Amino acid sequence: MQIEQSIRLSVFAGVLLLVALWEIIAPRRPLQDNKIRRWLANLSLVVIDTISVRVLFPILPVALAQIAETRGWGLFNALQMTFWLKIILSILILDFIIYLQHLLFHFNPILWRLHRMHHTDLDLDVTSGNRFHPLEIIISMLIKMAAISVLGAPAQAVLAFEVVLNACAMFNHGNIKLPAALDRLLRLFIVTPDMHRVHHSVIVRETNSNFGFNLPWWDRICGTYRSQPEKGHLDMTIGLKEYRDPKKLTLLRLLVQPFTSP
Repeated sequence: MQIEQSIRLSVFAGVLLLVALWEIIAPRRPLQDNKIRRWLANLSLVVIDTISVRVLFPILPVALAQIAETRGWGLFNALQMTFWLKIILSILILDFIIYLQHLLFHFNPILWRLHRMHHTDLDLDVTSGNRFHPLEIIISMLIKMAAISVLGAPAQAVLAFEVVLNACAMFNHGNIKLPAALDRLLRLFIVTPDMHRVHHSVIVRETNSNFGFNLPWWDRICGTYRSQPEKGHLDMTIGLKEYRDPKKLTLLRLLVQPFTSP
């Protein structure tokens, strides 16, 4: 458990610092909103979300995977296959489940009220990748725990998936510039910042595209992939049309937002 937390914290801090420095050296877009206010709100949500999970879940995903393996729960614990095949399949399936979950949070009206807080950020940078309402994190955790139990995913796969998911979320929300040729190559294997930024467009049909966090393949297979924003990355508007006032996007207002109307 201690090693797991050390890995998570080290990767989180390392990627946060690396992408934040990258945003200073080679930003993709000029920022529109107050960075200090945004960072305070977004990083405070990280703390609140982490505490909420710790309080409500005595067993976390990696520990659950270990219990499932010991007791023989789940598909992969019942099948005879190599350890590395279990690792690869577990990561792929968990990533697809997160993609489907993301779709669900967009198209179910009740769940959208929770998820829309993520989309109210008026700028997009490394901290936006952690801007989620605690209730959304709790529901996501329940879905993840159910998936791990049914799959019987190895603990190593669960830890790798969670660490990579968080790192990729910070990377692909980063306000960082990549050479166009490199972006085209990378987005064959991983969701890039330019690919995910389309998802944060104020234009609804663009908001409802590019749902992947780690792997870009699900969007292409399921027909939700959109290559570029209609107005280009420099001229596109980030956020939601109903929430344009920065004064109404403070931490407290974000927490109560799902229970209020625009």
